[in-house]
Amino acid sequence: MKKIVLIAAGGSGNRMQSGTPKQFMLLHNLPILMHSINRFYNYDNKLELRLVLPEEEIETWKKLCGKYKFKIKHLLFAGGETRFHSVKNGLKDIAGSSLVAIHDGVRPLVSKKTISNCFKMAEKEGTAIPVIPITESIRRVDQVDSVAEPRALFRLVQTPQIFQSELLLDAYNTDYKEIFTDDAVVVEKAGYKIYLAEGNEENIKITSLTDLPIAETLFKKIPD
Repeated sequence: MKKIVLIAAGGSGNRMQSGTPKQFMLLHNLPILMHSINRFYNYDNKLELRLVLPEEEIETWKKLCGKYKFKIKHLLFAGGETRFHSVKNGLKDIAGSSLVAIHDGVRPLVSKKTISNCFKMAEKEGTAIPVIPITESIRRVDQVDSVAEPRALFRLVQTPQIFQSELLLDAYNTDYKEIFTDDAVVVEKAGYKIYLAEGNEENIKITSLTDLPIAETLFKKIPD
């Protein structure tokens, strides 16, 4: 099946306490977003790559591509009000049967094995999301109390989240809801089963200042 990768990069630098959008901050001497794209290109250079950015950052991205001589071919789409709307914009014009991977632009440490695990499972089952076990104790909280929960029953969810295009487009043919925190929730609420694949621990989401030095340390340790 044809493979498409949609990279959602609509974040700001607010939690980084920076005026630079976090996807443009440097990791190992290259903008984070370029590393994320490189991961998929190095996995399969025949993938169709789609990048969703805030409309006001598209020109900045083009200038960065020139500055860093970044020449990997990709299609650009303007983002929307929320991640849901941004992904929906990036799904435009997809026709025919394909596998569509949706990945966070600030997850530059995904391994080839994780990408492969998810593509293989999605081709077989229709859906696949990478997860890793929780190693710390967890508690469920409400406004007045907290209750310990067995961590063995839970998993941390990563990206890329991969789906057969027909069911993904069907799932996104709906209106936005606050519970749509990732694509798996959108697809699940449309009535499809979500299958879990093995992720990699290094595949962290860079969202705060403390994540950058961790990512620098992990950069050379990503397994194939």
